[in-house]
Amino acid sequence: MSIELSEQISAMETTLGSIEAVLDLPALRAKAADLEAQASAPDLWDDQVRAQSVTSQLSFVQGEIRRADGLRSRLNDLPVLIELAESEQDDAAMAEALKEADDLAKSIAELEVRTLLSGEYDAREALVTIRSEAGGVDAADWAEMLLRMYSRYCERHNWPMEVYETSYAEEAGIKSATFAVHAPYAYGTLSVEQGTHRLVRISPFDNQGRRQTSFAGVEVIPVIAQTESVDIPEDDLRIDVYRSSGPGGQGVNTTDSAVRITHIPSGIVVSCQNERSQLQNRATAMVVLQAKLLERRRQEEQATLDALKGDNSGSWGNQMRSYVLHPYQMVKDLRTEFETGNTTAVLDGEIDEFIESGIRWRLQSGSRS
Repeated sequence: MSIELSEQISAMETTLGSIEAVLDLPALRAKAADLEAQASAPDLWDDQVRAQSVTSQLSFVQGEIRRADGLRSRLNDLPVLIELAESEQDDAAMAEALKEADDLAKSIAELEVRTLLSGEYDAREALVTIRSEAGGVDAADWAEMLLRMYSRYCERHNWPMEVYETSYAEEAGIKSATFAVHAPYAYGTLSVEQGTHRLVRISPFDNQGRRQTSFAGVEVIPVIAQTESVDIPEDDLRIDVYRSSGPGGQGVNTTDSAVRITHIPSGIVVSCQNERSQLQNRATAMVVLQAKLLERRRQEEQATLDALKGDNSGSWGNQMRSYVLHPYQMVKDLRTEFETGNTTAVLDGEIDEFIESGIRWRLQSGSRS
């Protein structure tokens, strides 16, 4: 075995050992056993909220244990695969072993980043809203490009993504879109994407081929737990129903099933049009509104604490990343300084390194969105 490969395995061993210590696998196994006992109780579903909480926690804890155990098993097997390939002088087997080493290193690094997510809401699912900002039709097109980028990212990680509402722009692109990411730690992971994303390119909508700078904003908030709620008086709500529509105003529904809810005191507006039933859309829209109101309350409480501490620093989320497609190719995070020239890959959802560097940066700087 080469010195380089030996050092790589040794580094993975050290990192995985640290991860296992942070996860506290014995405690996780004890928690899983306790949750299994609760889940097997005959009266579990007498309280549906508690039952769903127990089963959800059990599924997540079992998944964490399987993931850590799987990485440990693969790491233990790796030297055997390499030794076997070397003893038989099998180039194909050696290539496969080297690929496994690289894949394993990436998987361990991903789990290491997970252990850095220790914020109050980091383990939650995420609600993401993308809005076009300055830049006219280019900004609307840019917002749609970002929606595709996050869709592809979720696909790569097998994270279920559910689009609740899309507001299409008149000429091209979207004015806004709201979607949920149904995966543990989706909020903690994607929260570092919050802020303004800037695109510089030759505008495909300018017949003179001029360079255009456009902006889109990304908002990421945690999905509320079923035990959480905000008391919202009916008088504070204005509820409108309308017919769902797609690009160009073409109807995608023959009934007024889409729902728009305006929270009058705050001015927050949420919409949902992905379900056939008006009642289902209203229920989903209320979930989004509850999450946004809870996030607003959290931010107000944090602002009060920051004022008491004398923290006058602005939000780190604004102007967080620049994507340049002309006159050169570059995507650069303005907080971490991480950059790449492979803009095509980034726009196709390969943003793991940006997210990882963002999480590490946030931990080191003590910043939260």
